[in-house]
Amino acid sequence: MDFSIAAILAQDGITNGAIYALLALALVLVFSVTRVIFIPQGEFVAFGALSLAAIQSGKFPQSASLLLGFGLLCMMKETWFVLRAAQPVANAGKSLLFSAARLVLAPLCIWLLARNVSAQEWPLFAQVGLALAIVIPMGPMIYRLAYQPLAEASTLVLLIVSVGVHFALTGLGLVMFGAEGSRTTAFSDARLEIGAMQISGQNLVVIGVSGLLIAALYFYFERSLSGKALRATAVNRLGAQLVGIGTIKAGRLAFTLAAAMGALCGVLIAPVTTVYYDGGFLIGLKGFVGAIVGGLVSYPVAAAGALLVGLLESYSSFWASAYKEVIVFTLIIPVLLWRSLNSKHNDEDEE
Repeated sequence: MDFSIAAILAQDGITNGAIYALLALALVLVFSVTRVIFIPQGEFVAFGALSLAAIQSGKFPQSASLLLGFGLLCMMKETWFVLRAAQPVANAGKSLLFSAARLVLAPLCIWLLARNVSAQEWPLFAQVGLALAIVIPMGPMIYRLAYQPLAEASTLVLLIVSVGVHFALTGLGLVMFGAEGSRTTAFSDARLEIGAMQISGQNLVVIGVSGLLIAALYFYFERSLSGKALRATAVNRLGAQLVGIGTIKAGRLAFTLAAAMGALCGVLIAPVTTVYYDGGFLIGLKGFVGAIVGGLVSYPVAAAGALLVGLLESYSSFWASAYKEVIVFTLIIPVLLWRSLNSKHNDEDEE
């Protein structure tokens, strides 16, 4: 290996690590707020990429129909709860109208737009916006349907639910997009030459967008009221409830942000790799390795761990390409051993 090869591998590793960092941050956010190990995170990556590919090829993105279906199911559930609550007719009607606008009317407008407009003729960023508008609202809807009723359940129960949601979304992805993989148009075809090394414009876009989004998340958590409410819920769920922070709204917001980061990751990687209906799971799993490095609690350490995963994967593909996945996932073992040896165990039998 010479310097030029090492530089190319480092470029690929940093690019992949930027994607894994976003997914790791999303996993840490969801787990810290809701105690859900969000295994279906990878499905949002696949849905975002494949929805954009369908739009660019002039096909109707079937994910828009899935969004409308989720909205109708959520509306049925909302109607059931309002009727069971026996609210005054005026209050119940107002609540149902507001829910119908969010859960049915907005997805229906997106469905009609995707169905009747030739979006492949739009500018690239408008196509990306439509794909994100289709996929992102699925996050809070899935939380409302699958996780919200079990908000007080144990972490193990929530993990089992996540596995079920993952398999359901994977099956739906096969029905909607088929078994063939897809790619999308690159955001940039430029090449930046630094000495003997060439840097792809697409890689710069991925790294730049990921960095901007991480910075935006930092300022959101530090400066905005809703971001501070999310942090409070992550630190102490019961304490957040006692001071008036709605933990249900916090959960929906956490899933919305996770869906947005997953869908954006799918849009960013689709020009450089072929994405299949089930390909997001492996990508999300590598983000999960980064989140494990951060102990599912530390955002900076999770991002650094995800960057390490990207570099390790890149260099492993050169030295031992047949074992690169094994090497990446083996990273979990020393991390878990180190955390186990350095954590304080409380024996329930001790008084």
